[in-house]
Amino acid sequence: MGALQGIRIVEFAGLGPTPFAAMWLAEHGAQVIRITRPGNRHVLGMARDLLDRGRDWIELDLKSDAGRATARELVLGADGLIEGMRPGVMERLGLGPGDFAANPRLVYGRMTGWGQAGPLAQSAGHDITYLAITGALHAIGPAGHPVAPLNLLGDFAGGSMYLVSGMLAALLGAARTGRGQVVDAAISDGVAHLMTMISGLRLAGMWQDRREANLLDGGAPYYAIYRCACGGHLAVGAIEPQFWAELLSRLGIAADGLPDRADPANWPAIRARLADVIATRSRDDWAGLLEGTDACAAPVLSIDEAPRHPHNRARATFAGAEPQPAPRLSLTPAGIAPARRLDPAEALARWR
Repeated sequence: MGALQGIRIVEFAGLGPTPFAAMWLAEHGAQVIRITRPGNRHVLGMARDLLDRGRDWIELDLKSDAGRATARELVLGADGLIEGMRPGVMERLGLGPGDFAANPRLVYGRMTGWGQAGPLAQSAGHDITYLAITGALHAIGPAGHPVAPLNLLGDFAGGSMYLVSGMLAALLGAARTGRGQVVDAAISDGVAHLMTMISGLRLAGMWQDRREANLLDGGAPYYAIYRCACGGHLAVGAIEPQFWAELLSRLGIAADGLPDRADPANWPAIRARLADVIATRSRDDWAGLLEGTDACAAPVLSIDEAPRHPHNRARATFAGAEPQPAPRLSLTPAGIAPARRLDPAEALARWR
């Protein structure tokens, strides 16, 4: 019963960004049907992929006339389509944007790493390679070596959520004009756009083009991660002066005993002082002292620990170990519907 109730989406099964986008739309009420290959197995060998939750699915052989005919009929009755094939594949199957003139309101969502055009458009790639050409990967990690930020920044932030936002914009446009359009969501484009603030700082001369030398990349001692006595870590984000003062007070560090933090030349000395103090107590000791205050510090939790944190438990952020839908809408909250396998005939009957 979410905000997207009444919206119909056909999803051509893919990996990572496309199922995440389809999952998000389904959690917010869209009716999504997922088309997979016959006997399709997960590339990572997973028995259950959380990204596949919340939507019905059918198996179709898109190399067969019957499979393509069923897919086409579903798309003709849909508001939107999601696919993550290399450019040209859907056209060769007769399922490209130009093949659905009979459904002029169709929003055709295309998810790729490099985009539908450009020198790399036909090349294989993954999150880390898409990040590499945007400047984002170069900016993340310790001074000596870039670090892959999982596949959150590329696949899901620069990919899935840009596909979702593009499709929502196009669906709103189609509701107003009666005309759908193609959404060309490239991960490389999305990540570059996510870098707008950092690019702006660089253009203003306020960001050095090297790692661990800036405000938000671990260079500043008041926005950094520190090792605790137990081997765990404490994340500190006390940027504003009043929050920094609160942190120092609770750490037992006299502010007038530190050099001026406004001068980056003093950052190593300030960091060393904080590191010495934080290393004297365990992560959980510091969490007990600092959480719930304006010191802007938090324990760095593992994937297994995160669902047990009191704040996450109070907000039901997880069900067991499974992350729950976000964001939270006051009138039409998101939810997770049971996923069902349908045969093609049943799927068409439900769609009509």
